Amino acid sequence: MSTLSSFLPALIDIVLMVFAHDFLRYVIGAGGVFLIVNGVLAKSLAGRRIRERVLGEGQIKRELLTSLRTVFVFSMIGVTIGLGLQFGWLQFYADPSAHGWPWFAVSIVLMIVLQDTWFYWTHRIIHHPRLFRRFHRTHHKSYNPTPLTAYAFDTEEAVVNAVFVLLMGLVMPVSFLALFVFTAHMMLRNAVGHCGYELFPRTAKGRPLFDWMTTVTHHDLHHSQAGWNYGLYFTFWDRAMGTEHPEYYQRFAASVRRELKPETKGQAKAAAALAADGDAK
Repeated sequence: MSTLSSFLPALIDIVLMVFAHDFLRYVIGAGGVFLIVNGVLAKSLAGRRIRERVLGEGQIKRELLTSLRTVFVFSMIGVTIGLGLQFGWLQFYADPSAHGWPWFAVSIVLMIVLQDTWFYWTHRIIHHPRLFRRFHRTHHKSYNPTPLTAYAFDTEEAVVNAVFVLLMGLVMPVSFLALFVFTAHMMLRNAVGHCGYELFPRTAKGRPLFDWMTTVTHHDLHHSQAGWNYGLYFTFWDRAMGTEHPEYYQRFAASVRRELKPETKGQAKAAAALAADGDAK
């Protein structure tokens, strides 16, 4: 009994600490992007607005409340990681140089690439009609998303997303610093991807400069037409599996149209027309 009475307060402290960490990451990441992009810079970015802002009734309140639930789910996974380390089941470690700095960098890249794969396939699965309402409906209630949509998940979807970190700890050594960099990148990309403004750079012809990365337009199309664009960070799986929206390039060009200089507007229009005809070069 004495062991239990001493263990419970320690467990509660761990839960509160992990929850505070995950909550702070959401506030800084999603809240920061919302404040800067959708607030301070909204007027200067007006030419890159993807769609007219028409928020659903009670959308912001719903996004905040469901995001708090997601933070709680993520914090429970964090506590599970702590217990897994105690039992020696997971390979997370404290000293980032313990496996060498090259592995530190490689592990971050690997986690990002593997998460993109995990996200694409689990995302497609939870879009199945038998799973959508239970796993993914809440996220798609934000038809016109904001950065706060980043964590607006059903409980089941939050678990699916959080389990990935546990899997990484099972299959390969990952330092806590690498995990911090990875989760910070995840939060930032997720918030930016829902901001509604095309922030990614373009070519002179109005096409994505880094075409192998998902842009804001890429994911915004998923919210407006849910049967397309399941990828998280990269366009690889959507293109390999034929699930990229056929009008993606045209929509991207339209999103940056006012940013184009007068002499390149004709080029951008031609590029958009080629994209509409199926040109993917």
